[in-house]
Amino acid sequence: MKFLKTYSLSFIAIASFLIVWEIAVALFSLPKWILPAPHQIFETLWVKRELLFMHSLYTIFETLLGLTIATIVGFGIAIAMEWSSFFRKLFKPFLVISQTIPFIALAPLLVVWFGYGLLPKIIVITLACFFPIALSLYDGFKAADSNMIRLLKSMGAKKSQIFRMVKIPASLPAFFSGFRIAGAYAVGVAVVSEWIGAENGLGIFLIRSARSYLTDSVFAVIFVVTTLSLLTIFLIDQLTKIAIPWYFHKKEGGVV
Repeated sequence: MKFLKTYSLSFIAIASFLIVWEIAVALFSLPKWILPAPHQIFETLWVKRELLFMHSLYTIFETLLGLTIATIVGFGIAIAMEWSSFFRKLFKPFLVISQTIPFIALAPLLVVWFGYGLLPKIIVITLACFFPIALSLYDGFKAADSNMIRLLKSMGAKKSQIFRMVKIPASLPAFFSGFRIAGAYAVGVAVVSEWIGAENGLGIFLIRSARSYLTDSVFAVIFVVTTLSLLTIFLIDQLTKIAIPWYFHKKEGGVV
């Protein structure tokens, strides 16, 4: 009931949009290669379900691997920046610069350096996803309770103990917030990374469909990518509730 109450308006809006789309395509007699009707897209999803599933597995593998590496890299950079002013001065400019480089322009260089295999795609996903994780976690460290830190210092706690007992727990909500953003990016970035050269994956399936004017297949891929992104966000939300249940109890109680 809570789920329906929360998302009922969204479902109504989406259903209304699809109905208007269906009517508009029929009313203006738009050809399938320009704009397929929603029912034609769902037919394509069903007819090509095995092919889409096969390509989805490859994209999911890239996404999970890239997101895992991005999390490790982002976590390491955030901790280094918090622990040492030297690393903070060293990494901060690179964090910003890494997000100003267009990944599609970087792709040809990665192909020259690493070939058409899995590695260039993982590098692209990692570069796109580590930034929100690193920055959110670093901001989370800074948001730790200063009174608690002073109390532990007065009791003779070491820097490592303060970091473990205060800063890491305090930073987890911010970390998972950044992780959620990275998860929302990850599938889409994986698809784009496959444009630089791949034999499998939703990205290469999308390119082949577009070149063949199979617009219904293009929309089918978009639907699958959107579904996978929403599923990734949902799983991260569930992981967040498991990892920091105390945060949600405080939030529901109106403390946060």
